[in-house]
Amino acid sequence: MATEAEVIDGKAVAAAVRQELKEQVAQLKARYEVTPGLAVVLVGARKDSATYVRMKRKACEEIGVASFGCDLPEDTTQEELITRIREFNARRDVHGVLVQLPVPKHIDERAVLDAIDPQKDVDGLHPLNVAALSMGRAAQGAKRLAWAFDELDFHVPPTPQGCVELLDRSGVQIAGKRAVVLGRSNLVGIPTAMLLMKRDATVTIVHSRSTDVEEAVRAADIVVAAVGKAELVKGDWIKPGAVVIDVGINSVDDATKKAGYRMVGDVDFAAAKQRASKITPVPGGVGPMTVAMLMRNTVSGAARAAAAAGGSGGGAASAAAAASANGTAGAKRPAGDMDVGSASKVPSV
Repeated sequence: MATEAEVIDGKAVAAAVRQELKEQVAQLKARYEVTPGLAVVLVGARKDSATYVRMKRKACEEIGVASFGCDLPEDTTQEELITRIREFNARRDVHGVLVQLPVPKHIDERAVLDAIDPQKDVDGLHPLNVAALSMGRAAQGAKRLAWAFDELDFHVPPTPQGCVELLDRSGVQIAGKRAVVLGRSNLVGIPTAMLLMKRDATVTIVHSRSTDVEEAVRAADIVVAAVGKAELVKGDWIKPGAVVIDVGINSVDDATKKAGYRMVGDVDFAAAKQRASKITPVPGGVGPMTVAMLMRNTVSGAARAAAAAGGSGGGAASAAAAASANGTAGAKRPAGDMDVGSASKVPSV
């Protein structure tokens, strides 16, 4: 009889990451007298966006990060929003700035993201961070994610970073493996594929125009599903022993539930669990990691800023401090709720 897959507990991993960050924040305060600061800007009154913002602010409180930001009315103009962003860019006590997406339709999302200082863009969506991820290189000898683009450290989007962190902490070998990423969004699909390629996986991206989705999944050792379509990936598509990372979160009608619905991923969890070696649940898998990685980016930004301001030689010292905040310097890789992306949705394929 086949053994069921190990369920990767994203909540537990995220809690471990937050504890590590809490200790690193304490070290930053003791060494540099610096408290990492995150500014979250919310425009409008969407309930889901407000929920996600509360989760981020709660995480800040838990690990000792100062929480800033503002809640702006729905009719806020683009110019007013960008002015607020620039104010946070200029503040030395703010090391991370993000605007909760989506913004109201009258605001140009791209213009807003472009206005964020790339060194404070903890969602990793500024064009310079996107370019750096594409052109960067893995830092030699680092077991965790540590990237360098010339002399500029940059931010990796939290959800893709969380996916790779779950693989690492579950003891999954990435190098030399075949991976398939379902979805080509700028938020999850494309950056996840880039991260896996940087780790020497052979990566295939499939999307709504692909004609061989099932075939690609069947051949993959690692499956990352991020399409926003309930249980699109069938259990019998999964290669025996494959690892499944399910980023999707979808609601389906369920009269047995008090709310009248239940949350499911992009993968048929019950069926895939019979074939995979490891699998993330929905909820409780990738979602908690998104906020944890957002906190990591914020602490990393504070570490770089503190080292640079401390007159410790810039470049190398700053990179070392950032690596320490990221858990990369000499770190031992451990053996092995709601889902939240950088926006309040998982884009379709």
